[in-house]
Parts: sequence; structure tokens; C-alpha cells
Amino acid sequence: VQLQASGGGFVQAGGSLRLSCAASGRTLIGRAAGWFRQAPGKERKFVAAINYNGASAYYADSVKGRFTISRSNTKNAVYLQMNSLNSEDTAVYYCAARQASNYIPGITDFSSWGQGTLVTVSS
Repeated sequence: VQLQASGGGFVQAGGSLRLSCAASGRTLIGRAAGWFRQAPGKERKFVAAINYNGASAYYADSVKGRFTISRSNTKNAVYLQMNSLNSEDTAVYYCAARQASNYIPGITDFSSWGQGTLVTVSS
């Protein structure tokens, strides 16, 4: 499956953005999906993940209560609603998908990755 992330941009602290991840080539149905981010000069880190049916979602502590991951299997897409953004959220955000249907905290075997979309939060 090929993933295309979009929706990044420049926003002031306290603002919101919604990222989208569209799949093509093969469907995301039946696969867990997630979002990761990489800040300048730092390693890529887990942000959020969602199981194949959207029934369970997982978040990094740094984004809990502010970010919401969701998916639409009819649209073959995954989303990340980001609220109350701050400068520490500045990063390139990547969407990814596992072969498996569920996400287990700590698991890193996401086999499909999008190209990333840049989010810049100005303080």
C-alpha cells in the first residue's frame, strides 16, 4: 500500500490542524495504522495508532488529550486531528500501516510509510 500524508502547514501556538493519510494501491482495511513524527535533529517517535476497525486508539503521553486519530475505511484513509498545538509539536509527521490488524503499544513493525508532511507551530 502507498500512503500519502497531507494537511501540514504553519500554525500559531494554540491552533489546530488536521492531517490526512490517503492510501492507494492496496486497501488499509484490516490493517492497523499510525502516525509518527520527527522533529529537527531528533529521532522519529510514535504519536498515535489505531486498530483496523477504529475501536481502539493509542497515544503518546505528549499528545494525549490534544490529538485524536481516526480512520475511514470507506475512504481508505487515516486522520490525525491536532488541537492545542505548541512549539514542541513542530515536526515532520508520517503516517504508517502495519500488516497486522491491531496495534500493540511498543510495537514498531510498521511496513508501509508515507512521505511525511511538515507541521510548524509558531510560539
